[in-house]
Amino acid sequence: MNGKTLFDNFREISAKEWKQKIQYALKGKEYNEEVVWDTPEGIKIKPFYNSEDLGNTTPLSATGDSWKIGHLVYAGNARMANANALRHIERGAEAITFLIPNDTIDVSSLLDNIDINLVKIYFDMQFLSKSYISNSIHRCPDASKISFAIDPVGYLARTGNWHHSMKEDLLAVKDILSLNIENVLQVNVGLYENAGADIVQQLAYAMAHANEYLHMCQEQSDLRQLKKMEFKLAIGGNYFFEISKIRALRKLWSTLIGAYEISIPCHIISTPSRRNKTVYDYNVNMLRTTTESMAAVLGGSDTVFNMPYDAIFKKENKFSNRIALNQLLLLKEESYFAKVKNPADGSYYIETLTDQLAEKALLYFKRIEKEGGFLKLLKSHTIQQQIATAAKKQQEKFNSKQMVLVGTNAFVTNTDTMSNEIELFPFVKRKPRKTLILPIIEKRLAEELEQNRLSHE
Repeated sequence: MNGKTLFDNFREISAKEWKQKIQYALKGKEYNEEVVWDTPEGIKIKPFYNSEDLGNTTPLSATGDSWKIGHLVYAGNARMANANALRHIERGAEAITFLIPNDTIDVSSLLDNIDINLVKIYFDMQFLSKSYISNSIHRCPDASKISFAIDPVGYLARTGNWHHSMKEDLLAVKDILSLNIENVLQVNVGLYENAGADIVQQLAYAMAHANEYLHMCQEQSDLRQLKKMEFKLAIGGNYFFEISKIRALRKLWSTLIGAYEISIPCHIISTPSRRNKTVYDYNVNMLRTTTESMAAVLGGSDTVFNMPYDAIFKKENKFSNRIALNQLLLLKEESYFAKVKNPADGSYYIETLTDQLAEKALLYFKRIEKEGGFLKLLKSHTIQQQIATAAKKQQEKFNSKQMVLVGTNAFVTNTDTMSNEIELFPFVKRKPRKTLILPIIEKRLAEELEQNRLSHE
C-alpha cells in the first residue's frame, strides 16, 4: 500500500467518467430515459452521486441530545393514563404524549411519580385553554417544562373550524405565550402527509403554517417570548426522501428565522404515516413502521413515536403496544442508532436530495406568501385543492400498481378475511357539519380496495 490510507491507492473518478461507463453499458440507449427518473416533486434522480453534486451544500449542525423513544397515552382518565405511562416508562419509553380530551383532566394525577427531568412530556390537548395550562403550572411547578404545544391553525385545517373564533384563538395564543413555557406552538405537518401532499408541499406548508405564528407573535407580542417551535411530522415509506425531508425542514426553518433575525430552535417529533397502512396483511405494517422509524432517526428527529401495526382497525392492546415500543428499543439500543449524531452526513445522495427539496419548498413557500399567506389560501380552499391534486396522482399510481403495498394491491392472499377482526372503523368518517372552510381530510391509499374486499367476504 503506497498511500497513508486504503483510499489513497485509488485515483478520483469524475462524474463524466462514471456517466461514460454507464452510457457504454446501455449499448446505445438514451441515458436520461433509461436511468434518470422524475419524482412527483419534480426532482430528477440520477443513477449515481459523487462529491461534484454537493456544490456549496452547507452541512447540518448536530441536533444535540440523542433522540428519545416516545409513546402515546390516551388520558381520558388521569389515574389510568398515569399507570399506563409509568408501565411504558419502565419498559423503555423516554417521552410520553398524553392525549387530553377535555379540561377536566387533572395534571397532578396525570404526572404522579413521573420525573419530568428525565422523561419528556408532551400534552396533545384537544381544546384551547389558557386557564387549563396556567392552572396546570400552578398545581405542578415542573409543568413549565411540559410541551403544551398548541396549533389552532392546524385545528382549523383539520376540522374546518377554529376552536372558538379566529380572534379568540389568536388572543389565546398571545396569552399562553406569556406563561413562559418551554414549548407553546406546534405545526402539525403530519396532516398534509396523511392527506396525500407530496414532500415539497409538506415542507412548504410547514414553513407557511409556522410563518403564520411568527407573524402573529411579531404583531401581538415579543418574538423573544417564543422559545421553540415544534414540528410534528408523519414519515412515509419513501426512505431516503423521508430522511431528506426532515433535514430539509431544519434548513428551511433556519432560513425562515434568519429572515426575522431571531434564533429559535425547532423541535421535531416524528411518527409513521397512516397513508400507506393497510387492514389486509396488516403484519406488513410492522415492516413499514420499522423503516419509517429508521428514516425518522436518521433524518434527525428529536423524538420518535411509533405506531402499533394494527392501530388502523384494532383498539389499543398490550401486545401491539409492546411491539411498537420494542421496535424503537431495538433501533436505539441494539442497532446503535443513538451512537452517532447526524449519521446521514456525507451521503452524496441524501445531501443533494436535502438541498433540492429545500430549494423547491422555499420557492413554493414564497409563492404562498406572495398570494397572501397560508391562512388566506386555506380560506380560499387553494391549499385543499393542491393537496387533493397530489393525492389523486398518488391514488392513481396505487390503483395501477405503480405504487405497491405488499399484501394489498400486489402479492395478495385472497383467502384472508378481516370482517371479524375489525374493532375500529378504518375508513374516512363522513359527518356532514357546518364548517368555515373545507377541512383537509386524511385518507389511506388502500381504503376503497379494502372496502370492496370486505363487502365480498
